[in-house]
Amino acid sequence: MTWCAHVPSFPASPLWALLQGSVVAAYALVQVLVVVYASQRYVTLWRWWRAARSAPPVLPVPGRWPRVTVQLPLYNEPRVVERLIDAVASLDYPRDRLEVQVLDDSTDETTALARAAVERHRLRGLDIVLAHRAGRDGYKAGALASGLERATGELVAVFDADFVPDSDFLERLVPNFEDPRVGMVQARWGHLNRERSLLTVAQAVMLDSHFILEHAVRMRSGLFFNFNGTAGLWRRSCIERSGGWTHDTLTEDLDLSYRAQLQGWRFVFDPAVESPAELPADMEAFKSQQRRWAKGSVQTARKLLPRIMAARLPRRVKLEAFFHLTGNFAYPLLLALALLLLPVMAEVPRLTGRLIGALDLAVIVTGVVPAGLFLAAGQRALGSSGWRTLRDVLAAIVVGAGVSANNARAVLEGLGERLGDWDRTPKTGDQARAPAPPRPRGFPLRGGRQGLVELALAAYFATLTAVAWRHGHAQALPFILLLMTGFGYVGWSSLRATSIPVQGAPQAPQSAWP
Repeated sequence: MTWCAHVPSFPASPLWALLQGSVVAAYALVQVLVVVYASQRYVTLWRWWRAARSAPPVLPVPGRWPRVTVQLPLYNEPRVVERLIDAVASLDYPRDRLEVQVLDDSTDETTALARAAVERHRLRGLDIVLAHRAGRDGYKAGALASGLERATGELVAVFDADFVPDSDFLERLVPNFEDPRVGMVQARWGHLNRERSLLTVAQAVMLDSHFILEHAVRMRSGLFFNFNGTAGLWRRSCIERSGGWTHDTLTEDLDLSYRAQLQGWRFVFDPAVESPAELPADMEAFKSQQRRWAKGSVQTARKLLPRIMAARLPRRVKLEAFFHLTGNFAYPLLLALALLLLPVMAEVPRLTGRLIGALDLAVIVTGVVPAGLFLAAGQRALGSSGWRTLRDVLAAIVVGAGVSANNARAVLEGLGERLGDWDRTPKTGDQARAPAPPRPRGFPLRGGRQGLVELALAAYFATLTAVAWRHGHAQALPFILLLMTGFGYVGWSSLRATSIPVQGAPQAPQSAWP
């Protein structure tokens, strides 16, 4: 009998019995917390179903089109900078009421490309300027704040480098500001390269549900939701009266959103306006983005939750804000739950096997099932159906499980005092019906080959599969197999990305972005 198929038996003693009980108690507690966070999906689905038939309001045409400043924060984006500037220059909005700021912090050829594009459109009559900063003080938040000091618009739109807004973007969103209480309007993200790979499909599914379900439900229910950092339009006075852009968290968009709503500003989400963007097609780029979002949300929770709980707000608003800002704690909880499975299985013969089986079933019913329904509902709302929806939802669940170790680390880092680096997501110019672009050079990795942690966890859960099967813990197999598949895919994709050198670049993997 091999070691991987044998669950060890330990000698009985009062101390060991206490340890056994502690392990099982910890397992049960983590299970309960995972269930609590996952069950929020059921609440969102219920709220969405109740409001699904409500028609969107008809907005009046403004009697006066306000002046709009469009801000384009850039940092080393040579592959997409011209595409972005050209798209913004094509916006259908009165030219005498439109200003474009290219906020460039680049240290490479992006600045020259941006300068040439700016000059080309300025000669055609567009009010467009290039503002280049020698340093990156405050990162993106610092660039936006610096630009706002010189902006002339009553409204301020923001687009990241990978977005390609449609020409009617401003004409469709500006009418929302006829209501003086509206401080921000967020458009829905589209996906230029959705079908590039399983990874891009998974991201698209997760983002679709985030916008179509979460944003829509929170807005209709009078709950707080957030500007997503791009493809949105702000009232300038809302930004300024809410304390402006700050860089004491890695998610300046989430931070300002909550501060603004605490001031009483109303936010609007318009699902009918879609702004296409590029999804990270590289696993390490995706993991870097996820780390920043997870860590920044925890930093924002630490910063603002005391103010939210002390504010004069309905209890349901406070409760939703708590789960929204701390939602990424589900990742370390999921990882802890998974790692506790083996010691718990070792003691099940001496404990109440039915209790453990019930807890395992609870994770599936109130953990995996609501996540799957949540993702599927987002796809159905956008017109997808049948096997394609099933394929896409399964891809999202597998990838979500596979990045749990990556995101758990980010959450724990977010609990510390160190801000951390603002790691941007590299853009390649990837888009639909085009050959996959080569990976960009010049993006540092964290060192060494990536994905080894995930591959080690995949091996652990492969061993656990054999243990569970041999010792009659069939109820745990779906959860274990999901984790094994997710960690295996994410680990293999990360390792593959950091093992293939960029053509023409130095061969050391840490010298080139995967």
